[in-house]
Parts: sequence; structure tokens; C-alpha cells
Amino acid sequence: MRTMIRLAVAAGAAAAFAASIGAALGESTADEIAKYREALQDGNPAELWEARGEQMWKVPRGPNKVSFERCDLGLGPGVVKGAYAQLPRYFPDAKRVMDLETRLVWCMVQQQGMSEADALKNTFGNGSAKRSDLEALAAYVASQSQGIRMNVALDEPHVHDMYRLGEKMFYYRGGTHDFACATCHGDDGKRIRLQDLPNLTKVEGAQKAYTTWPAYRVSQGELRTFQWRLNDCFRQQRFPELAFGSDASIALTAYLAGRANGAAYAGPAIKR
Repeated sequence: MRTMIRLAVAAGAAAAFAASIGAALGESTADEIAKYREALQDGNPAELWEARGEQMWKVPRGPNKVSFERCDLGLGPGVVKGAYAQLPRYFPDAKRVMDLETRLVWCMVQQQGMSEADALKNTFGNGSAKRSDLEALAAYVASQSQGIRMNVALDEPHVHDMYRLGEKMFYYRGGTHDFACATCHGDDGKRIRLQDLPNLTKVEGAQKAYTTWPAYRVSQGELRTFQWRLNDCFRQQRFPELAFGSDASIALTAYLAGRANGAAYAGPAIKR
């Protein structure tokens, strides 16, 4: 595994060099990075997380010795095919709207008998010794929706309310820098370093961005979920840390996932 990660990091450095050469030749840096991602997609290290997640899904875990095959992600106990494409959704048994990671935690606590503290012990891995069960489980479940069109039920009242709250949050300015999500993702042509910033106010931008998460981050040697993506955005905006699985995180996810409706899910992808 470490060998693959070193190779991925080396590939990232090579891609950055290729991008600089391409720019010098008058080519688009974004195009060069896109070519690099396409070349690596067949050997995406996310497959390692998917395989680990599949094993964890099937093996009895926790004090109750129960597998995730009893966990209902919205399509019936144990059904993963197409489930991610319909999340977030309202779950009557939990009486709230949940995204994938929040639902997995719920199943860990309610079915497997874990404490919430144990279920949330390692929400994000560090690309080395610290591994996250949630990231691996999310990679596996999400991978089972590849090619399936996003279909978040925005006509469901609870989901609709979350979607509208997420929309307000997307445009809300605050923090020490007076930033909003829309500050970075509200216009065409913006970038940070070599990274193009998708315009999430446009349907095509939201579709392209959302349908590639979870994603393997070459620069970190780690697979990252959408909860991580939001958490890191809050950090960069200098907002207070976004609580994992909070209503705020679900609202933003519902807004962006809902705007991606109609697009085929294409993750877990690979990113810089």
C-alpha cells in the first residue's frame, strides 16, 4: 500500500511539472491536470479503500457482532447498489435527514452497539498509520453507485427544508475573512494555486464537483469523503470547525447533492 501511495505522490509531482511545461507551451494548465487525472483513474488507489470498506461491510462488528448488511441506507437492509445516488435522504427511524457518513454512524451505534464516541473516533485518516473506517466504508458504498444518476428526493418535505437551509448557508458570509462558500465557488474562472474552483452556482459545475466525491487525494495519500471536503472548506474560510454529521453539514450536502441531480455518479475519483 505504501508503495502505491509513494507512486501516486510521485505521479502528482510529475503532473505538476507537466502542467508547468504545458503552460509554457501555451496549453491550459487545467487541461494538463485533467489529462493527468484521466491517466491515473484506472489505477486509482481509492480501490484499496473500497476493498477494505467492502470487507468491513460484511464482517460482524461491535459489541453486538452485527454486520452492516442489516444497515438500511434507504433502499432496504444491506442494499448498497444505487444508495449513494439518493443520499442525503430522510430516515423515519432516526427522525432526521442523513448523508452517508451520518447513516453509517447511526448503524454503528443503533445496530452494532458501539458508543457514538467510538464510532466517531477516527472520522478522517492521516494517510499513514491512522486509518478511518468511515472513509473506507464510504468509498465502498459510494462506488456501488457508479454510473447511476443522482436522484435526491427534493420533493420530500424534510429534505426540501435541508436543501433550502443549505442554500442559505452557501451564500452566508462570515468569519474573520467575511467569506462564504460562494466566495470561492460562485463565479467562473476562479482558482487556488493550480486548482480550478468549480462554479457551484451553475448546475453543470455542481454536478461535476459533487459526483466525484469521495475522492483519493494524491497530495495527502488518503481517500476523503464529502464530510471532509466541507470540514476543510470551513477551515479555509476561518469559520468554526464544522461538527461531523451536524445538521449544518447535512444541509450543505443536501443542497449540493440536490443540485447534482440528473448527473451520473462518477466517484470515487482522484484529485490533486
